[in-house]
Amino acid sequence: MGSPAPLMLSISGLRGLIGASLTPPVAARYAAAFASWLKTHSRQGPCAQPRVVIGRDSRPSGQMIELAAAAGLIACGCRVTTLGIATTPAVGIMTEHLGADGGMVITASHNPIIWNGIKCLTFAGVAPPAEAAQNIIARFGQNQALYAAVETLAPLQADDSTARVHVDRVLRHIDVPAVQRRKLKVVLDSVHGAGGPSTALLLEKLGVQVIHLYAEPTGLFPHPPEPTKQNLTGLGAAVRREQADAGFAQDPDADRLALVDEQGTYIGEEYTLALSVWHLLEKRQAAAQAPGAVLAANLSTSRMIDDVAHQYGATVVRTPVGEANVAAAMRQHQAYAGGEGNGGVIFPPVGYIRDSLTGIALVCEMLARRQMPLSQVVGAIPSYAIVKDKVDAAPALMASLAQRMRQAFAAQKLDTQDGVRVDWPDRWVHVRPSNTEPIVRLIAEARDEGAAQALIAQAKHALGL
Repeated sequence: MGSPAPLMLSISGLRGLIGASLTPPVAARYAAAFASWLKTHSRQGPCAQPRVVIGRDSRPSGQMIELAAAAGLIACGCRVTTLGIATTPAVGIMTEHLGADGGMVITASHNPIIWNGIKCLTFAGVAPPAEAAQNIIARFGQNQALYAAVETLAPLQADDSTARVHVDRVLRHIDVPAVQRRKLKVVLDSVHGAGGPSTALLLEKLGVQVIHLYAEPTGLFPHPPEPTKQNLTGLGAAVRREQADAGFAQDPDADRLALVDEQGTYIGEEYTLALSVWHLLEKRQAAAQAPGAVLAANLSTSRMIDDVAHQYGATVVRTPVGEANVAAAMRQHQAYAGGEGNGGVIFPPVGYIRDSLTGIALVCEMLARRQMPLSQVVGAIPSYAIVKDKVDAAPALMASLAQRMRQAFAAQKLDTQDGVRVDWPDRWVHVRPSNTEPIVRLIAEARDEGAAQALIAQAKHALGL
């Protein structure tokens, strides 16, 4: 008999295997736990009938899980508005836009099609903080639900304005005429995910010519959906064939963005945040805003953001991995911008949530202003090699991870907010349990790939691997 299918519960929400660990009863139970928590954490305090918006990515299992989750929410007295297929950032934006008390996204992000999940959002359109996430998980584990009286149950409502609201929110902060004059041509790979329609609308309004690969939100991924180098060879070939200015790749729920330059070379997700922040800081300086901006990024994000920040007198706050952690730090420190090195750009005027549409618009505006190829822009940022690896999260490894790393690297600078990150003046390695998969992630960055690989090897040796 094989091991039981994993059901991941963390600050990033719930994820499981469809038909195994994630079924409609599981979805309804988790949604009821969230609804019960929300009754005491709504926009204006305790509320018997909180309003919740719910959207889903394009996976074939999405509607099934959405309806089950909606049933759990309604059973607890929530007034539920469905958005249909929508990106994760759009659900966050609509939660705020509609004045809802909370939001819910049915998505497994970059995981393969067999996975799906549920991500909860507060009234601010962001994932709940760690303490709240643990409270929701505890309610789910104990099957605690505050069910409502039958006469208070409200019917489902629907809203079809999501794409327009999202795109309009992004464009408010972009010099649209400048981008239109540049007459850019790009290739966009939406991996048949939720981002295709809204991103096409965004680029149309920016006057950008689009060759759109896998545009329809069918959820039938044409290649592994994580926007990594090995999964995007087709995008690079299309950029070269079409002689485009850039290639953009989204994940299924469109909160992550990877870049390909005009030569078809994979730039990757780490550069997405670095370039976006660089461009935003340059705009801030040009507008004669005061120096000293605060940025936020997680511990696994490239130090390119530190180099860019130093250039403009900004500082970087580091957080545990997880969008909720970054968003909480951004609010606490009133950060100008931030995000995660997985291609997730967070720009507060749009929303405290990772957003590929914001990243795409900022890169297009940057190309319009700089009037140079993307490869040259990338070449102006100090470069590092980042290597990412992962191993199965065996119980013995999980139990000893922090202690083994602390012992092996006791002489170095250590950060134990999230697993263990070890820092040297010119390199770092971060080892941590994943929030979304039953694995341990190892990430290292150095001036060249060989040095980064050596750090991964050192960390594995410390862990007894």
